[in-house]
Amino acid sequence: MNPEVVMIGLGYIGLPTAALIAQSKTFVHGVDINQNVVNTINEGKIHIIEPDLGSAVSQAVKGGYLKADTKPVAANTYLIVVPTPFKAKNEPDISFVEAATKSIIPLLKEEDLYIIESTSPIGTTEKMVDLIYQERPELEGKLNAAYCPERVLPGNVMHELVHNDRVIGGVDEKSTDKAIDFYKEFIKGDLHRTNARTAEMCKLVENSSRDVQIAFANELSLICDKADIDVWELIKLANKHPRVNILQPGCGVGGHCIAVDPYFIVADYPMESKIIGAAREINNYKSFWCAEKIQTAKLEFELKHGRKPSIAIMGLAFKPNIDDLRESPAKYIAQKVLQNANNEDYYIAEPNIDSHKIFKLTNYKDAARKSDIVVFLVAHDEFKELDLVNKVILDFCGVTK
Repeated sequence: MNPEVVMIGLGYIGLPTAALIAQSKTFVHGVDINQNVVNTINEGKIHIIEPDLGSAVSQAVKGGYLKADTKPVAANTYLIVVPTPFKAKNEPDISFVEAATKSIIPLLKEEDLYIIESTSPIGTTEKMVDLIYQERPELEGKLNAAYCPERVLPGNVMHELVHNDRVIGGVDEKSTDKAIDFYKEFIKGDLHRTNARTAEMCKLVENSSRDVQIAFANELSLICDKADIDVWELIKLANKHPRVNILQPGCGVGGHCIAVDPYFIVADYPMESKIIGAAREINNYKSFWCAEKIQTAKLEFELKHGRKPSIAIMGLAFKPNIDDLRESPAKYIAQKVLQNANNEDYYIAEPNIDSHKIFKLTNYKDAARKSDIVVFLVAHDEFKELDLVNKVILDFCGVTK
């Protein structure tokens, strides 16, 4: 039986979305260039960690509603959910979106629905439609194309895919209507209609807004360190104001969205995006600053005690209580600290993963117990229960607050 939906990209968003669509007894043909990913999914298993995803994929595959392959086939709806990495100077690279689009051009027919969910520079959907029409001019005006960004939280993806509102922007009114009809089959959140360019910008603006707000908190932490003020107490008190809501500082900003999406705007509008660009610089600098603070604490300990300290680096994920290390500032800090190592003992703890190809991991309790200096980079719940008597503590994420 021919599938109704082709999903190109079976990563952190593509696979959960494919499983969700398949749950509504819609036949989904998933595509990924990684043969191991394809094989894993066809066995009813998953290659990423996400609550409730394993059972959803297992049921979909077992029921025959989800199949994975390395090549697309003909369908009625095509979703592009591939990465958009960066070239030099933080310029977005849409070559994956373009390659995915080219792979389905021979399969397209009149009234098919083509949707991009990948984070993309403004104008990408229109550019891909032009690419399709260049090769298939007979389809011009007869294809439905739209952009619909995801806005889910890792660790809660299966719930948020269903219940979050979505912004849906077609290249024309007919395309928007068709995309809304598609999504309302499995999404309970409100579907907000717009055009493709606004939908593309909406995704970038949502994460840029978060980045700017975090940058304000991180900048406060730099100021308070010099002013000898407890930034955590300061923010708590300032937030008593009825119209103030300052976020918490950290060791930087990571993940596949907030640390990345602002560059899509800055790359295309460098003269206009001053605050957005400055926020990126502040949040990147905060990671460098944390690494320097660890180096200073190490030297101070050696001067005071006449020996080199042992140091625990606590956390590698990009946010608390997940296993995702993408764009993680903690990972950068750990690498930076180890590059400056001079025969000290280092213990690196990340309770949400079993092993890492670069870092030798230590149980978090053992790491804290064996170390003179304990550095908190990620506020995992496990870290809040540790006994930290007689330790030098560098808390960059509020574990001890």
